[in-house]
Amino acid sequence: MPIKLDNVGIAVRDLDAAIDFFTDLGLTVLGRDTISGEWADTAVGLDGNHVNIAMLQTPDGTGRLELFEYIHPDALETEPTRPNEIGMHRVAFSVDNLEVALEVAAAHGCYPLRGVASYGDVYKLTYVRGPSGIIVMLAQELRKG
Repeated sequence: MPIKLDNVGIAVRDLDAAIDFFTDLGLTVLGRDTISGEWADTAVGLDGNHVNIAMLQTPDGTGRLELFEYIHPDALETEPTRPNEIGMHRVAFSVDNLEVALEVAAAHGCYPLRGVASYGDVYKLTYVRGPSGIIVMLAQELRKG
């Protein structure tokens, strides 16, 4: 059976702020909508499911994020994910210039959890705490080709 990753869904506190962050990193908004109704309750498994959503795509067209902000029921605040916790962990992006990506993140108040590291001579990378506490990995490939 062929299978293809379609998107990664992330619940956010402030949809517009999350869109601003990810579009400044280079993603494009494919569309926005408000979703509710019996079909949404059934698909998600949550009665009264009512959300504002946005679908974003990476510049190469291969990766998509679905961001959603709950209208009903109220979103539940949890502690931000830690790198060693079981479950959904992070979203990762390859960038051409890590320093520029970190400047973009900093403009949104998002900074590395600890610092920038090198994975040998292959990648320079870091984890930043993005909007709504999302862990975002930014990695610059050092050896091209």
